Amino acid sequence: MPSTHDFGFTIDTLDWKAWAPVLDLARATPDEIKVLEESHPKAKVSPYYLLLVQEAEVLRQRSKLFNTIMYGPRGASRADRELAATAESRVNGCPYCASVHAQRFVQMKGDRELMLRLLDEGVRTPMPSKQRAIVDYAVKLGATPSAANAEDLAKLRAEGLDDAEILDITLSVAMFANANRLMQTLGEAVRP
Repeated sequence: MPSTHDFGFTIDTLDWKAWAPVLDLARATPDEIKVLEESHPKAKVSPYYLLLVQEAEVLRQRSKLFNTIMYGPRGASRADRELAATAESRVNGCPYCASVHAQRFVQMKGDRELMLRLLDEGVRTPMPSKQRAIVDYAVKLGATPSAANAEDLAKLRAEGLDDAEILDITLSVAMFANANRLMQTLGEAVRP
């Protein structure tokens, strides 16, 4: 099965293969089952969740945080959060997360061409000014968090984002700084 090192970034749906043993669902405790059910609709068949649930409380807290940041009804639009997650994943070299969140951005925003360019050409590809400001901010936070400054926030505000939206973009980037590292150190994306 070819790894993502062989094919790079894609908007296609990818699978993920764990490099460590995953939980045998038939041996799961009631708490592990509960955590999987709280985490994601497909968690019981996902090698990623079946690996992480072996530390059930950690997965419980990670899933609660992830779901609040990415799906909460406040602040930034879902599309803007997905764009930030895709940019962070592209910079971090995580094809699995980049493909998932590129697909979600397209579902929310309908701009498949932008996502294809972002995945193929990288984070410097041309894009509308609002998306450019979000991607530039995500890239800066991902590469060197201390480099982000008031000027970066001013650029986001100039594109119409308020402070609650900027906080959501920041939270999305931070979540994916963590998520990408988990995905890439515990396994690898593979073509289905």
